[in-house]
Amino acid sequence: RVDEWTDVDRKRVMNDIIATMFNKKFMEELFKPQELYSKKALRTVYDRLAHASIMRLNQASMDKLYDLMTMAFKYQVLLCPRPKDILLVTFNHLDAIKDFVHDSPAILNQVDETFRQLIETYGCLSAGEFQLIRQTLLIFFQDMHIRVSIFLKDKVQNSNGRFVLPISGPVPWGTEVPGLIRMFDRNGDEVKRTEFTTDGNYVPPQREGSFDLYGDRVLKLGTNMYSVSRPVETHMSGSSKNSASHAKENIVPNPLAKEELNFLARLLGGLDTKTAGGSETGFRLNLFRTDEEEEHAALTRPEELSYKVIDIEATQ
Repeated sequence: RVDEWTDVDRKRVMNDIIATMFNKKFMEELFKPQELYSKKALRTVYDRLAHASIMRLNQASMDKLYDLMTMAFKYQVLLCPRPKDILLVTFNHLDAIKDFVHDSPAILNQVDETFRQLIETYGCLSAGEFQLIRQTLLIFFQDMHIRVSIFLKDKVQNSNGRFVLPISGPVPWGTEVPGLIRMFDRNGDEVKRTEFTTDGNYVPPQREGSFDLYGDRVLKLGTNMYSVSRPVETHMSGSSKNSASHAKENIVPNPLAKEELNFLARLLGGLDTKTAGGSETGFRLNLFRTDEEEEHAALTRPEELSYKVIDIEATQ
């Protein structure tokens, strides 16, 4: 372990992880039509991605990082003004990733290729299809109520870990500010208007975000939530500790387990986990203030929130 973390190290770790994440074979597998897979499968892929460079995380730090990632993504999906804006959130993610590798043309090209695939695959979907995608994602995350200090401080998350939906601000693109009821006759002609007051302070959207390879996404969901420097912690909320779904997932056998393992093996075949060997020294990332705090978190984590990672040796 080396305590000195330089910009060169940071760039190398980012390049390694992003190059692995946007590996052509990995992306091809992800873009194949398929059922949503389990939380354990997602966690396994996430572990492999996080360890695709010389950086290493202990179990407690890995758990904390995963909790932050899942809750941040749940927040972004939940607060999307309209279902299609999930794509804009994804584009904000990719725009930020491209900034990390702006001076690495080969990796930048990998990200741009994925960008083009996203536009080609999802750009022509209807609002109903995007709504189905959004509902599927929210069902996946619905029993995860882990409290995150950055959300608690900004009052976008309640103390029970549930997110607060705003009742003010811009309405979704293509909709009107609420406050007017129109009535029509059988011929489709407007015959009456009634106005009503709302509790929120709604405003029309300025413009639609760009769905092009380069452009202003307008939507801020998916951009850097750490732009203001502050400590971030996760706390296990009571509703998480008693989640019946986690227990059910551990007890009830998955009838598609064999197929899922095969799918995971294909996915992980393109993910090379690098080990620090020879004279090279690795970096251990601790997401807690001290080693003792990390060890305590590992011991006190509720059993149902512990991810039993599947170790698959996948060959090309």
